[in-house]
Amino acid sequence: MSRKKLAATEELLSHNIIIRVTETMFKKLEQLKQKSYSPSVAEVCRKILGNQKIKLYEQDVSMNPVMEELAGIRRELKAIGVNINQVTRKFNGAKDENKRSYYALQTANMYRTVDAKVDRLLSLVSKLAEKWLQE
Repeated sequence: MSRKKLAATEELLSHNIIIRVTETMFKKLEQLKQKSYSPSVAEVCRKILGNQKIKLYEQDVSMNPVMEELAGIRRELKAIGVNINQVTRKFNGAKDENKRSYYALQTANMYRTVDAKVDRLLSLVSKLAEKWLQE
């Protein structure tokens, strides 16, 4: 199956431009490519020649442990939520009053765990806000 032709023929990259650059200039272009997540150095050069903006992305390595902890809290909260749904299902299906009270106590205990996780989550978010919202 052949590739579809573009409707706008002006957008086709049909002309080759071959240029030579120094090693330092090529390293700068490589760094721009990596920071902008562009697929190639040629794409970076096209953007420079076309006076287009190049978005550069910086990664703060000091945030990795915090982000890992936030992801862990998210996983734990999701698992607790699934458990609460299962216990609620058993509670609704139980006929015996003793089983219903057991499931209610179990659910209350899980909500206490959720409360502790949410407190930790809010403390992390407040620390992040202090760091990122400085004036």
